[in-house]
Amino acid sequence: MISDKAYIDPSAKLGKNVTVHPYAYIDANVEIGDNCEIKPYASILRGTRIGNNTRIFQGAIIGAEPQDFRWKGCDSYCYIGNNCVIREGVIINRGIEETGGTKVGDTTFVLAHTHIGHDCQLEGQSVIGNGVTFAGGVKVGKCVILSSNCVLHENSKIGDWVFVKGGCRINGNVPPYIIVAHNPVEYFGVNATVLRKKGGEYGITESMIDDIAKAYRHVYQSGTSVFNAMQRIEADLEDTPIRKNILDFIINNNFKIVAVPVEVEE
Repeated sequence: MISDKAYIDPSAKLGKNVTVHPYAYIDANVEIGDNCEIKPYASILRGTRIGNNTRIFQGAIIGAEPQDFRWKGCDSYCYIGNNCVIREGVIINRGIEETGGTKVGDTTFVLAHTHIGHDCQLEGQSVIGNGVTFAGGVKVGKCVILSSNCVLHENSKIGDWVFVKGGCRINGNVPPYIIVAHNPVEYFGVNATVLRKKGGEYGITESMIDDIAKAYRHVYQSGTSVFNAMQRIEADLEDTPIRKNILDFIINNNFKIVAVPVEVEE
């Protein structure tokens, strides 16, 4: 069903069985996949690409112009995956360059009044709470929960299976599989409850959760530097995808992770 009270640019491409409610706005250079639903007063702006089976709720603005002086008006893009839910009042900016762009991966739930800045990369299978604010260039792994009113500063990185408690201000890198809370942000333990509940679908076992706990005891509770903690993890844990994910994240981010109470060795 496509309402005659909606505006759809003639050049926009809509897939099969798309529902567009009254007063929705769909701009030029937009592509929307099959079985999507665009609620009243939602705006899908130029450069947006939406996958299949995604729902965009009232007042959301997808593909808004980036809020960055580096953008000089070039064509840029915003990609929304399959099976996503974008709730009321969400704003998602497109990228600032012709390549790359802002990406929200499959099966991501973005709750009301969240703002996702230019060139953010969300891998998917995640829940983004009400009123979460992303600055530009933030990267979020898979199966992440960001509770309401979190603030993520520019170029922050969040690993897989992270749970960020409500109201946290993230101004660095949060390694995978942990919970962080408070302000300033503190390590709050391993995200074991969620891993036990949902991790089996991804091949995560109880012994893997034990390995995660061992790894983070070295990082956060041993009183040593992150560099030394990495060496202890390599010696203490078998070489598994879990261990590799933890080590790769921390090493690739130059040992700079949030909530570490000791100085990092150079």
